[in-house]
Amino acid sequence: MANNKSAKKRIKINKRNYLKNRFYKSSVKTLTKIFFKNLNNYKISKTSKNLREVEKIIGLLNSLIDKGTMKNVFHKNTALRKKSKLIEYLRLSFLN
Repeated sequence: MANNKSAKKRIKINKRNYLKNRFYKSSVKTLTKIFFKNLNNYKISKTSKNLREVEKIIGLLNSLIDKGTMKNVFHKNTALRKKSKLIEYLRLSFLN
């Protein structure tokens, strides 16, 4: 247990940052799973409704990843890698 004031403050700040970071990371993971589920639905039946769902989810994912990068949850290169992988899967699904 911390003894001085600054150590107690650091514990409090670390807990706050942990919760904030967990929100962004879990949201990105959840939306990624939803993205792949909708992408598979689009591959099975190529309807405009499925395409709109995929486009909506990828927009939300890009926005959330960018916000997480601005708040130092994700490193810049990690965010770019995540976004490029999603776009690559989307592009490959259009080719097939």
